[in-house]
Amino acid sequence: MVKRLSEQLADLSVRAKSAEDTMSAAQKEAHDKVAARKEQARAAAVAAMDTVNKEIQSVSDSATKSWSAARAKIASDMNSLKADVANMKHDHDVNRAAKRADRAEQEASFAVDYAIASVEQAKLAILDAIDSRLAAEEAKSA
Repeated sequence: MVKRLSEQLADLSVRAKSAEDTMSAAQKEAHDKVAARKEQARAAAVAAMDTVNKEIQSVSDSATKSWSAARAKIASDMNSLKADVANMKHDHDVNRAAKRADRAEQEASFAVDYAIASVEQAKLAILDAIDSRLAAEEAKSA
């Protein structure tokens, strides 16, 4: 069953706080601990994407076009996660590692910006859903 919007927003808030706490803690830890945290985060990201993919598959045909783009994004993200594992094995050179760190920071920044934009889109969708429900209730009583 699909979660209520308020539950989804609470979950989003908890996950955002967890990401903030993880970043703060990781900056103080040794490389091995950061690598372990990263593997846990990768597994959580894969699980979250799988959940979204399952929800997308259950959406009615009227939303197929919108969800096709989301499905493509999820597939791309999954491929990127797999590619990252392969690339990590070759990044022993200091200069390459520094460039990889710069790129990873840029990608993380983009991901945060994308999440913020997604939250804003979700807020609009929530207000649209509430407005539609109110209009439906008003139409019933008219």
